[in-house]
Amino acid sequence: MDTSAAGSAGRPLPVKLLSGQLRAGGAGGGGGGAGAAINLECRVRVGAGRSISVSMVWMQGTVVEAQLDRDLVVLLDETGTFIVRGATSPEPVIRAVKIADLSGDAAIHRRMWKLEVEDLHHHLL
Repeated sequence: MDTSAAGSAGRPLPVKLLSGQLRAGGAGGGGGGAGAAINLECRVRVGAGRSISVSMVWMQGTVVEAQLDRDLVVLLDETGTFIVRGATSPEPVIRAVKIADLSGDAAIHRRMWKLEVEDLHHHLL
């Protein structure tokens, strides 16, 4: 099955993903330094024989590093690291729409995130 994640108005819907899924789908920072063009859309595998085209993702992770001078944050989820806001990197690079501090219940959020992603892919996509 091959689908696209789009809402009724044709706008992209955010899809819950793990950094490993973006990495496998070829989303990365490119090679032009901060502010360089990045993949605006990629195909990610969401199950056996199923893939979707995504241009907006919903990701969660633990802050590993913050580089305020470069306007980027490195986050870690269950499958690896990813970078929020532009940088040249082999890690997936995403642009944040919203960042929320979930550290009060960090252990629960961290364990549940992978299950939420798997549940979405299994039941909705």
